[in-house]
Amino acid sequence: MVVEFKLPDLGEGLSEAEIRKWLVKEGDQVRKDQPLVEVETDKAVVEMPSPEQGTVLRIHQPEGKMVKVGETLVSIGGPEEKAAEPAEVKKASVSVVGELPEYREVPPSPEGAPEQKVLATPAVRRLAKDKGIDIAKVKGTGPEGRVTEDDLAKARPSEAQPKKEPKFDIYGYVERKPLRGIRRTTAKRMIESQVRAAQVTAMDLADVTALAELRRRWKEALKETRDLNLTYMPFVIKAVVQALKSNPILNSTLDEEKEEIVLKKYYNIGFAVATEEGLMVPVIKGADQKSITEVAEELERLVEQSNSRTVDLADLKGGTFTITNYGVFGGTYGTPIINYPETAILGTGRITDTPMVVDGEVKVRKVIHLSLTFDHRVMDGAEAARFMNEVKRLLEDPDLLLISLN
Repeated sequence: MVVEFKLPDLGEGLSEAEIRKWLVKEGDQVRKDQPLVEVETDKAVVEMPSPEQGTVLRIHQPEGKMVKVGETLVSIGGPEEKAAEPAEVKKASVSVVGELPEYREVPPSPEGAPEQKVLATPAVRRLAKDKGIDIAKVKGTGPEGRVTEDDLAKARPSEAQPKKEPKFDIYGYVERKPLRGIRRTTAKRMIESQVRAAQVTAMDLADVTALAELRRRWKEALKETRDLNLTYMPFVIKAVVQALKSNPILNSTLDEEKEEIVLKKYYNIGFAVATEEGLMVPVIKGADQKSITEVAEELERLVEQSNSRTVDLADLKGGTFTITNYGVFGGTYGTPIINYPETAILGTGRITDTPMVVDGEVKVRKVIHLSLTFDHRVMDGAEAARFMNEVKRLLEDPDLLLISLN
């Protein structure tokens, strides 16, 4: 019995995924629950396990293709069955194994000579493409002349395909990259946020000289006892949580259909992580119930998992307020875009040595730059200013912040 394994519903309203990497090839014997393929959704890379034990008869989707929920990924048969052979074709035509349109193009045969079909598995065709080898010019030594990986290894340099010239516009050469994965999702959500929310950004700065000294002492102790790298972010998160409790309108969403503001009574703080694949926003659940050290540990775990693309989907949802730290890249102020449907986002810039007047004297102080974007449909500038002032007060006087800790 042949099982057609289709892309399942991945939840969170996801309707499609990209085939990132096949972990098996046609003809392989697989066991139940063995990973078959890595697919990339809008949020993460997910391994799809085999629903049955058997033989991989056919891989239906090539790597790099966007596949919708319900489309067939792979056909799996009983352990005794063999991989399907390509259909017979007329002598003067060219065929390929499987449905791989991007691999159908082959150079025309010499004048007067009939074109020959090329027998090869998708994996071998993919390898040939990666190596720049024209598979049509490789003599196959497998069954019925099938081209194998060994044949590709023996291919002469003269069999390599000439590199295609890069595409260009009227001004010069250009390179095109597919908009996929996280970057594709970010593009959709950023424009949705800009269109749906009336966004305004307020900017201010806070004197964190005392906090910098406190963090220095804690950092040394935590590095020695827990091998934990303590950044400023846990302190910012705890300050934000306390400010949200005093200003709950910023911890809300807007139900446009019912025309109601939904005030959240829990505090799940998202924070932006710049990965090689794009921007991810993991969420620290129940941040109000965690200590500085616990928040720091969660941060470290989620940053590491986000960068390695192993973060669980559950850690990427449920946020009520987001913080983005562009200061780590040298930025000071910014106009961060709200992580819709949330109604506010705080941007933190780099900490700089800045001359300030303190008790009538000019002194050099450690200063952090803050940018708060809020949805003006839900709140007014006065409410946003009160929130920002509370965040500043807690960051400038860490004793107040520590008193509020669990």
